[in-house]
Amino acid sequence: MPSGSAARDQVADLLAPVLADAGLDLESVDLTPAGRRTVLRIVVDADGGVTLDQLADTSRAVAKVLDASDVMGAGSYTLEVTSRGVDRPLTEPRHWRRNIGRLVKIVQLDGSQLLGRVTAADESGVDLDADGVEHRVDYAGVAKARVQVEFSKITPVDADAEDAEDAGDDADGPDLDDPDDAAHPDDDPDEKG
Repeated sequence: MPSGSAARDQVADLLAPVLADAGLDLESVDLTPAGRRTVLRIVVDADGGVTLDQLADTSRAVAKVLDASDVMGAGSYTLEVTSRGVDRPLTEPRHWRRNIGRLVKIVQLDGSQLLGRVTAADESGVDLDADGVEHRVDYAGVAKARVQVEFSKITPVDADAEDAEDAGDDADGPDLDDPDDAAHPDDDPDEKG
């Protein structure tokens, strides 16, 4: 098996058509030595994301293609097929398009930073809303960019909506949180009144 970028290129050339047929983009091919084995990590993505079922199906299809070729040589290897995840850098226009609505941090070539929500993306740049101010950033001016993980607050339950839900609960049995519905210890369920 060739080493380095030549090996990655051979694997990518072999797998790109298979992945395209499955509606997936090949994001990267990584070959990492691990003792006597090599770990082959294939990173894929698609508009709308990638499901676990798609990853499993893709892994089987990729394994068949690799087994039928000699691109991995005679040595042992471990195949991993994975999605991009949120920690990967945004480097292609499709990455930006797939993250519309997400919060991103951009470090520009001049060193300045911008934190904003992606509102639109095209082939030349991205539009961001940073605290209510719209910014246009050309991809050529971006040194690096990543999606920021957000932990959203749980919104309080609307009291009126909760009351409306409780009104229909009696059909399902008593609401133990409602003192009027809760069974009392001295109530005998077998007693007929």
